[in-house]
Amino acid sequence: MLSEVRKWEALGSYYELCGYRIFAIDLGPSGIEEREPLVFLHGFPTSSYDFYALVDRVRRDRRVVLFDLLGYGLSEKPDIRYSIGLQADIVVALTGTLGIERLSMFTHDMGDTVGGELLAREMEGAWSVEIVERLLTNGSIYIEMAHLSAGQEMLLEMADEKFEDLGVITRESLMESLRATHAPSSTVRDSELAAQCEMIMVNDGHLLLARLIRYIEERRQNQGRYTGAIESHPAPLSVIWGAKDPIAVSEMAARLLLARPDAQLRMIESAGHFPMIERPDEFLIAMSELGW
Repeated sequence: MLSEVRKWEALGSYYELCGYRIFAIDLGPSGIEEREPLVFLHGFPTSSYDFYALVDRVRRDRRVVLFDLLGYGLSEKPDIRYSIGLQADIVVALTGTLGIERLSMFTHDMGDTVGGELLAREMEGAWSVEIVERLLTNGSIYIEMAHLSAGQEMLLEMADEKFEDLGVITRESLMESLRATHAPSSTVRDSELAAQCEMIMVNDGHLLLARLIRYIEERRQNQGRYTGAIESHPAPLSVIWGAKDPIAVSEMAARLLLARPDAQLRMIESAGHFPMIERPDEFLIAMSELGW
């Protein structure tokens, strides 16, 4: 029986982008195509698999593109210094390779930050696409409001380098860390958490966590650019937020609405940091209510 990871891999292909091997899934609409392609951007430390429960519903009337950022999931995991700019470059290269000129964008966690860089580039005329609508979910868009976990703080205190496998980070410890970001009432199955962790550990990706988490330092340095673009980009903005998120607290969503009063917000009261996995049915209902 194929593992969940291998089933996910079977849906996609590998692309050479910016000199790296990137895994992406490009699915056409299952019905009549009526909307622009939807590009998903996942967060730290997981992968495109985070959105698996949404794909069948979302692709009814549109093409969907999901991929693993460099250093994540099934994409190449080089021992390099990672940056938001490089991740954005890969998105630009992927959409160019796929011939996408108009798109909708769905972002979560670190994907919100990469999305902010892409929004800024588009507004500057440095990315020749049109972003027509946006859906944003739990991420530390106002980093000074974030309640970083002990694990995140530990990784940030480490040197920006790949570390030896001393058995400290195991599948079980990763599962525990992910589960700690969920709402207390979460019913996420162990098999789902195990699949997320398997994606992290492919090609020893767990040994790169101290390198990958540096996006938080970049966010602190460049919040005006990233969050400024999220707030000011003219495309319609929808927000779905897990209210019980212990890291990207719900007050962030409220603050975003103050800066962008035309945005639409749906709170999922019974979800934490991964609302699309913790409460996929409620998430899909919220998407439908928001016109997605």
